[in-house]
Amino acid sequence: MGAVTGADHGPGIVDAHHHVWDLSVRDQDWITGPELAPLRRDFSLVDLAPEARAAGVTATVLVQTITVPEETPEFLATAARSDLVAGVVGWTDLTVPDVADTLAGLRAGPGGEHLVGMRHQVQGEPDPRWLVRQEALRGLTAIAEAGLVYDLVVKPHQLAAAVEAAQRLPGLTFVLDHLGKPPIASGELAPWAEQIRRLAALPNTVCKLSGMVTEADWGSWTVDDLRPYADTVLDAFGPGRLMFGSDWPVCRLAATYAEVLAAADRVTVELSPAERRDVFTGTAVRTYGLTITVPPDLPQDPSQETPCA
Repeated sequence: MGAVTGADHGPGIVDAHHHVWDLSVRDQDWITGPELAPLRRDFSLVDLAPEARAAGVTATVLVQTITVPEETPEFLATAARSDLVAGVVGWTDLTVPDVADTLAGLRAGPGGEHLVGMRHQVQGEPDPRWLVRQEALRGLTAIAEAGLVYDLVVKPHQLAAAVEAAQRLPGLTFVLDHLGKPPIASGELAPWAEQIRRLAALPNTVCKLSGMVTEADWGSWTVDDLRPYADTVLDAFGPGRLMFGSDWPVCRLAATYAEVLAAADRVTVELSPAERRDVFTGTAVRTYGLTITVPPDLPQDPSQETPCA
């Protein structure tokens, strides 16, 4: 397959999903075991920026990592000092009665204008119907009333509840992270694909083209392994409701930043230039309400930085 030029992305790429953490500030208690050992170090915007800029990325969305209230205001303050981070998806306890007050407080604090959405690690909840518990729905309602969006980090068996929550709250935009974590390593599509189509049938849903390489075999994945899953969400959501995300630095378990972008390039190569601009820029800007500035000296061919398997 021929090279895909940066011009196809439009005037600059938005990376709609990445993380940072500092282990001297607090532990990331999900980083356990030898397989995740490469992630047990600090990752900062200083680390990310050269990789992102070299890939043609002009703006990013910084996403929460752990469920502690201190992290979100720290991320907002970081965004206020950054010329790269355009938005923050934070965390708060959705099940407490004063969610609206918490959101108002975050917006009133330093960098509060960068708050674009909220997220909870639903993937770790033992109840597959956690999203449609009354207390969770009450919290989601507060997010909608605050004009924010809600990022869904769920596993395939939790997608049915995500569909129900999106049906109950048509005024809230739900953004599905990492395609809902399909079993790419095993090559199975059902029943994940059916639930994806049910979710995508709802107009208040969007999906991130992110996290695929870490759901595949970390050491041997190829673009052909990813393609059936990318094709499923492209067909279900359409480019106008699909956005690129690197999932850096978690992606480093299986691929470099440039390899993740190259893979996304290749699974979207048959789209029109306008459709690719949606996937790599427009959908994120519209969904999160981002304000981005495109520098004039962007690299013109990010897909050639590093070839992918």
